[in-house]
Amino acid sequence: MMPSHDTPPGVTRADHTGFTVSSLDESLAFWVDVLGFRLVTRDRYPASEFLDNVVGVPGAELELAMVEAPGGHLIELLEYSAPANREYFKPRACDVGSVHLAFLVDDLDALLARVAGAGWMALGEPQTVRGGSRDGLRLFYARGPDGVTVEFLQPPRQADGRAAGWKNSMNER
Repeated sequence: MMPSHDTPPGVTRADHTGFTVSSLDESLAFWVDVLGFRLVTRDRYPASEFLDNVVGVPGAELELAMVEAPGGHLIELLEYSAPANREYFKPRACDVGSVHLAFLVDDLDALLARVAGAGWMALGEPQTVRGGSRDGLRLFYARGPDGVTVEFLQPPRQADGRAAGWKNSMNER
């Protein structure tokens, strides 16, 4: 949809979420094998003026993989091979700059067993919202070896035992 002449240009929709990782192979094992996302592409980008300007890092070289979550959201995984002075950050959820990505799931307990088996660390115990429009929502944070934090949210169970088909975690209709 093109903006009208009286509307300033702005965001039209989300495209992808990117994470820098230490091992693309290990990350793909998690995102594809554990979570079941689809591998869309995997490409190598050598050092270039173009890449330097895109990422703001002189001498950057990287390999990139794009995976697609159920529902279509893309996750971009980036493994940099240069420059040599890369740093590791593993902020806690309360640290400024910490980010997380959240997914609705249909069976939190089964997924958490697979996540733990892949070496991701639980950041607490699954919790259930009591009261309000999100009553019965179960949620859980897990952190991977690179510090990436993912939140998993299971809508309340229906009479047939399946998770309710919520549009999002705010239970918007």
